This record gives sequence, structure tokens and C-alpha cells, in this order.
Amino acid sequence: MKRAARVNQGSVVFNKRFGTWNFLWCEDGHRHSRVIGTAQEFPTKASAWRAADPLRRQLDQKVSNDGPAVKVRSLVERYRAEKMPRRVMTRQGYNTWLNHYIMPKWGDSMIQELQARPVDLWLQSLALAPKSKVHIRGLVRVLWEFAMWRGDVPTQRNPIELVTIKGATKRKRQPRSLTVEEFQKLMEQLEEPFRTMALICVCFGLRISECLALKWSDVNWLDCTLRVERDIVHQVVDDVKTPESQRSMYIDSEMLEVLKTWKQRTQFCGADDWMFASPVQLGRLPVSYAAVWQALRKAAEDAGIGHISSHTFRHTHRSWLDAVGTPVGVQQRLMRHTDIRTTMNVYGTAASAEMRQAHEKVVRLALTRA
Repeated sequence: MKRAARVNQGSVVFNKRFGTWNFLWCEDGHRHSRVIGTAQEFPTKASAWRAADPLRRQLDQKVSNDGPAVKVRSLVERYRAEKMPRRVMTRQGYNTWLNHYIMPKWGDSMIQELQARPVDLWLQSLALAPKSKVHIRGLVRVLWEFAMWRGDVPTQRNPIELVTIKGATKRKRQPRSLTVEEFQKLMEQLEEPFRTMALICVCFGLRISECLALKWSDVNWLDCTLRVERDIVHQVVDDVKTPESQRSMYIDSEMLEVLKTWKQRTQFCGADDWMFASPVQLGRLPVSYAAVWQALRKAAEDAGIGHISSHTFRHTHRSWLDAVGTPVGVQQRLMRHTDIRTTMNVYGTAASAEMRQAHEKVVRLALTRA
């Protein structure tokens, strides 16, 4: 009877040769063993038993289901086929965390093995920024939810909710914003079409993926509005990041003249043409992000303002809105954030007239001596 209990529940044994605690169990007539930890980590057998709880629960689950538990590798493939987000940029990010971190560590493990303590210790061991660890933790949590949704494991509290990431709310590197003087120095070094791109990004706070995806049909010349409809990542056209990102924005008269000037200069000026169509691609696609990155890097170096990225313009837009005294609710609408906490962690409301005034002030800053 005692032997049968060991077979069903497993046992914890100390390996004197290697100085490790091992969990032993039998499955399908074969003996299996898995290392729990060293004697330094678990000085008593009771502590080793507690550490083996996830393995024991997994074994109990196998017995109760009368079938094998689902491996993480198999679960990930099902998740990719059934529930993976459709947006290209999101899928790319998820696949990066899965392929480089989760699968190498947990691919051959059962989903029940991804418990709070082992996942927490694993995340602590990764040489990544806290924000990256938060992304990985979130994806592990999603896999648990998916397994419960499929019925692979009983519906229960998600154990990954117990995992905390120290410093998750703190940035390791503060975002870069340009002063008006630094922006003007940069503009002196930029050539077209990158000069107009920079003006659009800093005056409207667009992400570079949204700026590159603009078409001339998105500009309403009579109503003086710009419609943000789509973005483009790795030359793949997709929806914008959030529903809030898709909106019409007022265009100041001076900024409208900038767009008219560029429309007259470019050879691709039809309504369905990309605003920043690539001559190399014969206008079929916009200029690539790689070309933007190289142009910004060279111009910033020549201007002597240090390293910048395309997202620097979005941060600059937000800081300039602050500088001209824009209410936080208006900032949220102009930045097209779904949650005002993303803008400034304060609530507020916005009026169209205030949005127009704030935009005009930012355009005046951007076009000073430009």
C-alpha cells in the first residue's frame, strides 16, 4: 500500500553523490526523476517536499484526467493558431518572447509546472529590463488562461498573478525629448522627405508607423483635417494600435502649407498614393523604417544633438504640449491615448477648440526658423 502511494504521489529523495533533492515518480511503467534543487536551497526534506508541490499536483492531474497533461510547446502552437492577436506588431512581439525565452526554458514542461515560485525565480535570473520581464510574465499568464479556456486544466486562480516584478513601473532609461533649439538644428540637417516626416511626427505626435502609412487621401484640404487610418510595420499594412488612435486631427494653416509644398515636390501625388512613397519601390510602398533610421542617425550626428529615434518626436510632442500649457485631458486626445494614465496619470476632458489651439502652438514651435 505504501509503495502504491509512492507510485501515485511520487517521492522526494536526496542524491548524496550530487548533493541534490530529486522528485521520483512512475508513469506508464517507467521511472522518472527531476531535480528539485540543492541542499543549500532546501536544507530539509520538508522544504524539498514543498518545492515539489507543482510536480505532485501535475502528477495528480494526470491521474485524475486519465491522460497526459499538455506540454507548453503544444499549448503554444495551439495558442498561435487559435488566439494569437492578429496585429502584426503585436504578433511579432509575442513570438519574440515565446521563441527566445519561454520555449527554450519551458517548452518541454507541462503547463502545471509554470507555478508562481519557479516562474518568479526564472524571471529574476533573466538579464532583462523590468519592463521586458513584465511582458514575458504577461504572456505566461495568457498561456495559463488559454489552457483553462480550452479545458486542458481546471478553471482556477491563475498562479502567475502571484508573480511580481521589482521595478516594473520604473524606466531604466528616460525617454528623450528635444528642445525647440535641438529640433531646429535637426531640421537644418534633414533632407526631404525626412524633413516633412519629422514635422508631421512632432506636430501631430504620430508614431513613425502611422506617419509612413499616410496617404494623400487622408488629408481633407477643405476641412483642414488629417485622418489617421492605418500603420505599416516591416512594410506590412495593418490597423492602428488602438481604436482611439484612429481619428481625424486638425491641421494648422502653416502645417497645411508644408503638406502642399511636399505634395507639389513628390512624383507620387495621387489620392491613393503614399504620402512618403518610396521611389525605389516605384511608389508601391512607403519609405522603409530602415531608411528613416539612417537619415535620423546621420542628421542627429551632424547637428550634434546626440542619439535620437523616431519615437523621440512623439515624446517631444507631449513635452511641448506641456510647455504651452495644454490641459492634460487635451493632451490625452491629441496623443490619442486610450487611457489617460498613459499620458500623465491624471483624468480630464478635452474640447475641440482647446485641441486646435494646442496644435497651433506646437506647430509655431516646430516651424520657428524652419
